[in-house]
Amino acid sequence: MKSNDQLTDTPAVSITAADQAVAGRMVALTGAQLRAGFPARELESSWLSTCQDRAAVLERVFAAPFRLENPSSQRPRDAGVRSVLGWLSSFPGETWQQRWQASGAEAAGDWRDLFNGESVSRGPACPPVPHLSVGLLVLICSDVIRPSLGWLLLFAPVRRSLASEMARTRDGQAFSAMNRTCVDEEVGLQAGQQALTHIAVIMAAKGGLVANVEVGDCVELLELTAGLPTRSNGFIRSPLFYQLLRWHGVLGQEAPAAIEMFSGNGQPTCEQLIDRYNIKCRPVRDVLVDYLRERQIAMDFSSLQRTAYLVGKLFWADLESHHPGIDSLKLPRDVASSWKKRVMTRTRTSTAPNGQQVQRTTERLDGRSVLSAVRVFYLDLAEWADEDPARWGPWAVRCPVNATDVSHKKTRLARKSRTDQRTRERLPVLPALVSWVYSERERTSELLAAAKRTDPGELFTAEGQPMRRSEMKTPGGKHTWAEPPDGGKRVDLMFEEHRAFWTWAMVEVLRHTGIRIEELCELSHHSLIQYRLPDTGALIPLLQIAPSKTDAERILVISPELADVLSQIVSRIRAGQPHVPAVVSYDKNERVFNAPLPLLFQWRRRLENRAVSETALRHYLDHALDGIGIKDGGGNPMRYTFHDFRRLFITDAIMHGMPPHIAQLVAGHRDINTTMGYNSVYPEEVIKGHREFIARRRSLRPAQEYRTPTDAEWAEFIGHFEHRKVALGDCGRSYDTPCIHEHSCLRCPLLRPDPTARPRLIQIRDNLIDRIKEAEAHRWLGEAEGLKVSLAGARAKLTEMDQITARRTTTTQLGMPTFTQAAGRTNIQQNNEDESSQ
Repeated sequence: MKSNDQLTDTPAVSITAADQAVAGRMVALTGAQLRAGFPARELESSWLSTCQDRAAVLERVFAAPFRLENPSSQRPRDAGVRSVLGWLSSFPGETWQQRWQASGAEAAGDWRDLFNGESVSRGPACPPVPHLSVGLLVLICSDVIRPSLGWLLLFAPVRRSLASEMARTRDGQAFSAMNRTCVDEEVGLQAGQQALTHIAVIMAAKGGLVANVEVGDCVELLELTAGLPTRSNGFIRSPLFYQLLRWHGVLGQEAPAAIEMFSGNGQPTCEQLIDRYNIKCRPVRDVLVDYLRERQIAMDFSSLQRTAYLVGKLFWADLESHHPGIDSLKLPRDVASSWKKRVMTRTRTSTAPNGQQVQRTTERLDGRSVLSAVRVFYLDLAEWADEDPARWGPWAVRCPVNATDVSHKKTRLARKSRTDQRTRERLPVLPALVSWVYSERERTSELLAAAKRTDPGELFTAEGQPMRRSEMKTPGGKHTWAEPPDGGKRVDLMFEEHRAFWTWAMVEVLRHTGIRIEELCELSHHSLIQYRLPDTGALIPLLQIAPSKTDAERILVISPELADVLSQIVSRIRAGQPHVPAVVSYDKNERVFNAPLPLLFQWRRRLENRAVSETALRHYLDHALDGIGIKDGGGNPMRYTFHDFRRLFITDAIMHGMPPHIAQLVAGHRDINTTMGYNSVYPEEVIKGHREFIARRRSLRPAQEYRTPTDAEWAEFIGHFEHRKVALGDCGRSYDTPCIHEHSCLRCPLLRPDPTARPRLIQIRDNLIDRIKEAEAHRWLGEAEGLKVSLAGARAKLTEMDQITARRTTTTQLGMPTFTQAAGRTNIQQNNEDESSQ
């Protein structure tokens, strides 16, 4: 296992206070506010180059750096420039830019058709000129004409050569540096060329050099590309050009870390949440908006949006669709009854194999939740009417949903039954899933390493699988492609290894912690903390879970297996750097961008690190389950949700002796009933008896016992961890819990075997084999049966030891902490002093 000191003591981020302040201001703004703060450059109507006469323009574009050294290559450029200038001279305007705009070229499908049509109308003496595009390209690069961004993106003959021509004639040093960055970072030939083309398009439309490009110009360009037809390669919509400019410091320190932040419009207002359902009755619409505004203070945004959906769409919008003209919250009994029947079902439309649309009505699983939300809505209005009769009094009417309608007892029992069945189906499959993701990670890692050692076109073998490294026509960046030697589908080994690693990391972290998926995506390097036992100095690594659903953080003990996983994640995302990169993530529940944090679940995307998305992890998990090929009870491919791991974790913990109230704290539940709802196999009588015992003990014992523990009591608590050491490893039972397996460690699943005790375990195994032979020889069949159970446990522990040893032999290099001397103090000392002052 990796060193826990390395896991938690390395510097997390290298980000200055100024950067943090900038990041804080950026994430507090919506996309519209950011766009207002970073406007695009205004288009100029006149500048020096476009105001020159024809002779001056020709003299400049026929000289260096615009003139080519090869006369045969320069000759068509000369003809093209003269033809375009001659054509533009026929249009009104004082500058060449005004003549270009008056020509209508940008409004035409292909501007060359306008020129050729005019040439034909002049007669045979003016044949069509084939070099118009290259002539226009020279005029654009020489800043005589500035076409619009949209036209440049659409007209391929000019855009295709724009980057190379701009690099040759206007800002060669900057383009050379950016191209070198693309090569060094292995972003791929096509992606790099498209990024440089985007930058050249901005320069052509707005003028200036690369250093003059502003953040607003980039946002304007990306908005235009979003409206273009979809390209198969996707490079035309790639924000790589923004990353490239920010990498070279062109955009300044105030530029947001990700251009996607400009697309975030923040949280919709209460009016927008209701108006999306097109409610026709204005008074009811207004009261719904005011109701949301009153509840907004005590709710997070996701709950507020859910409330708007329930009372806005499923309640009132449904009533308006079935009862046009309704304008009062006081519903007739028949209207209320028919609505309650409709809301308990939902209609879904699907396409049959023959192409016909088929509607199917099914039971709405959360129908009682809709009724509860509407009942709360009516009761809130009645309560508020006492405090403010003028505002809420007219809307305080009889509630159409009574207490019986919202009784969730039967619904909860049905849901509990479904989740229990789901957990029982998936709990036996979990070991197979864990084994598959581990072996897949090893397999893909070996294939990628072997392919990188092999020249393109050559054969290689890894994990017993022969492959041939593919020969690519164009450099593929960091991607490494291979294919079966006898033909078959080509695979991207880099992506295969990437997917296998993050699938393994996700499954391991979820099953060892039982955290929610949003908590997984918010794990950062700051979440890794540690505690040292005062007596032995042993290090206990802890995982701090940031507040999410219950707005309460909690601490989990990191097991050795989890520490190994986290160490490898930290090593991977650091990639030899002295710190974990800080990335901007998007909170889909609150619809806001978070400040840059050293998240653990992040990966490299060309020139920047990006936070992992739940969608990607969902696809990776489905791929793993497809690889296993296990079916559920209905004969369909088995699927896991992220929350299934949470239920499996709680069920497994309680099965192995963890008290329910401890499991409640570990899972972060406010109510133990919620924890019991996750548990699928623990006997109800034991749970009920345990809870009654806790309540009875608290009522009988004096209140002084519930106080801050003394030093002796704390020492006794710490001593528990020291007493868990056994001959073959460590016992993993919870604090103050007895050994439920009567100290039969060889058979106990809570034993964490220590690979250094392998020789001793081999002796025990051999002794068991000899004793079984002796028992069978003397016909002690009962003794032999018990010894065989112990022998199976010994062999299982040996296998587990071998797996731990295999993981430990692959060293994870976390690097050394870097220290920067500032006024005689290190950064770590300065951070400690800052924390002390706070």
